[in-house]
Order: sequence, then structure tokens, then C-alpha cells
Amino acid sequence: MKVVFHLSELEKWSMAQGNIKNLLAIDATIEVVLLVNGPAIKGYFATEQAPFIEDTNVKLWACRNALRSNHLDETALSKKITVVPAGVYALVELQTQGYSYIKV
Repeated sequence: MKVVFHLSELEKWSMAQGNIKNLLAIDATIEVVLLVNGPAIKGYFATEQAPFIEDTNVKLWACRNALRSNHLDETALSKKITVVPAGVYALVELQTQGYSYIKV
């Protein structure tokens, strides 16, 4: 199975982490992508998210458009985070590749 979690609201970071952890606790073989765009992109720079970012096997994706619109430097992101040109395009692309979509 493959699933993409879409996080666009900054205040829902802990909910996204909880949902991902609960899913992987049932089946650790599920391929998970966390795609972050909108105001939630700031969470990738928050110190409280660092343990999750550094310790997870989840693919972490960041929307370049959101980084730019929030005036954030993508070179300051963890090396574990992949920057995609447009989050919405990546969501469509993943769904055409068979990923289930979950909006957090």
C-alpha cells in the first residue's frame, strides 16, 4: 500500500504525525509520503518537529511555491526533505501512481 498525507495547516502538524504513527504501527511496510504546503510549510523549520523529521522513514516533501510565498530558505531544510516544484501537482502525480490520499 501507498499513501500520501497532505498537510497544509500549521496547527495540524501533531495530528499528521499521530495519524502517520498510528498507520505505521499497524503496517510498517506501507509507503508513506507527507506532502506539506501552505502555512504548514513553516513546521519543517520548527524545532519541535525536528525529532519527527530526523527519525522517520516517511518520505517528507515540501512545496517550493509554499516555501517562496512564506519567504523561507529551502537550503535550510533538513536533507531528509525533498522539495517539489508545486505541492498540488505532486499530489495529483502521486494519486495517478496509486497513492491513497489523506487530507490532515
